[in-house]
Amino acid sequence: MAHAYIFPGQGSQFSGMGKILYDTNTLAKDLFEQANHIAGFRISDIMFGGTDEDLKQTNVTQPAVFLHAVIAFKTLSGAKPDMVAGHSLGEFSALVANGTLSFEDAFKLVSIRAKAMQRACELSPSTMAAVLALADDKVEEVCAAVQKETGEIVVPANYNCPGQLVISGSLKGIEIACEKMKAAGAKRALLLPVGGAFHSPLMLPAKEELAAAIEATTFNTPLCPVYQNIVANGVSEASEIKRNLIDQLTGAVRWTQSVQAMIADGATHFTEVGPGKVLQGLVQKINKEMFTDGVS
Repeated sequence: MAHAYIFPGQGSQFSGMGKILYDTNTLAKDLFEQANHIAGFRISDIMFGGTDEDLKQTNVTQPAVFLHAVIAFKTLSGAKPDMVAGHSLGEFSALVANGTLSFEDAFKLVSIRAKAMQRACELSPSTMAAVLALADDKVEEVCAAVQKETGEIVVPANYNCPGQLVISGSLKGIEIACEKMKAAGAKRALLLPVGGAFHSPLMLPAKEELAAAIEATTFNTPLCPVYQNIVANGVSEASEIKRNLIDQLTGAVRWTQSVQAMIADGATHFTEVGPGKVLQGLVQKINKEMFTDGVS
């Protein structure tokens, strides 16, 4: 009967996020102010009162989602995870929740990651697309075929739940792949409103920058295992966590497989901490017998 705490990624942001925490909890207020100081601008003001457009900028979005999730977790009373996981960016929140990273170090890494990804997006125009109702192996097959035939980059990026896989790559590669996915029987293959090809080889320039920052950061022995995106199993060794976190930027988010691994290891209750309810929905689609709830 294990209790898993899970943390959302980019896309869950909304205007007003975290404001109730700031207004009602002294610890939350202190942590937001600490983040403002580290960031060098009042990110809390953008979170609480910014427009959707303001919040969409990668250098704001990623730190904002991280802050909301981690501060919500830190102000929970009696939260004792048996295991943690985060979707993409959410993995950094998970690593604060299980004691691997300090709040300050993780926030700095998330800010570096966001800026590095933004720069990588500007280097080569690229995008992502959601493929619905097509088997994972078929999606993988189409991606491989498009890469082989065209030389364009197209890879599976997010295994969200059965029947929902996001692909990532060059603009031309994704366009061709979407047509082929539909021809192969996908219900839909639609472009996502993202700045670039996250979790693909096109993020390599960002990976190099982030790797240097991660290598220079102290990673502690975690209080409980983290089920990391890239390997989809529980990891408790600090050096291994570090390596997987570096590889995550150019590798796939294996969310379906991570949730399945947590369930196989005894998870029966999943609590999503942070903005939105996306992960609760995905867990239910992976295994509808799981108990899910959320804290924001």
